[in-house]
Amino acid sequence: MKLLLTSSGLKNEYIVEALQKLVEKSLAETSIVFVPTAANPGTDDKSWVIENLKDFQRCGFKSIDIIDVALPDEVWKPHFLAADIICFGGGNEKYLARIIEENKIKEFLVPLLNTKVYMGISAGSMVAGHFLTEDLNSELFPEEDYGSEHGLPMELYDFAFIPHLNSGWFKHLRREFINNIEKERFSTSVYVADDETAIKIDGSVIEVVGKGDYLIINK
Repeated sequence: MKLLLTSSGLKNEYIVEALQKLVEKSLAETSIVFVPTAANPGTDDKSWVIENLKDFQRCGFKSIDIIDVALPDEVWKPHFLAADIICFGGGNEKYLARIIEENKIKEFLVPLLNTKVYMGISAGSMVAGHFLTEDLNSELFPEEDYGSEHGLPMELYDFAFIPHLNSGWFKHLRREFINNIEKERFSTSVYVADDETAIKIDGSVIEVVGKGDYLIINK
C-alpha cells in the first residue's frame, strides 16, 4: 500500500517528487481525484481548498477530478476507479471518519490501493491512520469544535498523524508543548509534520520528505 500524508498538500518540489515516485509515472500521465468531504461542515473561509487545487494544477496532472463521498456510492465509486491517486482533503476529520464509516468507503477503497496511491491533506491524512484520544486531541487542537461528530479512522497505517506543526492557526502545535505531554498518554506512535513536510509510506517503508520541521514520538 502506498500513501502520502501531508498537512497542506503539494507545497514544495520534494513532496511532489515523493508522490511521483509512489505513482511510478510522470504526473502528466497521472489522474488524481480530490475528495473535499471533510470541508463540508462549517461556514468558514475555504480558500485553502482552492490553494490545494491550484497546487495540483501547477503540477500538471493529466486530469483533476473532484467528488464528494457524502453522495450516494453509485456517484463516487466510478471516480475512484478512474483515478491513479485518491486524495482526501482537509477539514473536520471526525465528520470525514463518520462519512467513511457510514458509506463503507474503507471496504471499497482498500482493494483499490493495491494499484492506486492514497494521498491525504490534513484531515485526509489523519483519518487514514489512528486517532488520538478525545482529551488529547482537544488539548492539541483547542481551536477546533467537533461537536458530536464520531467516526472510526481507517487505520491504513499504524500510527497517528498530526498536521500543521508550528502553524499560526493552532497555538499548541509546537515542539515544546507536544514534548511536554506524558508519553503514556499517546496510545500509538505519532508523526507530527509542518506544512512543508510529508510522510511517504511505500509498503513497510516510512520516509519523511520535504524541507520543513517534524517530530516523531515512538510508542
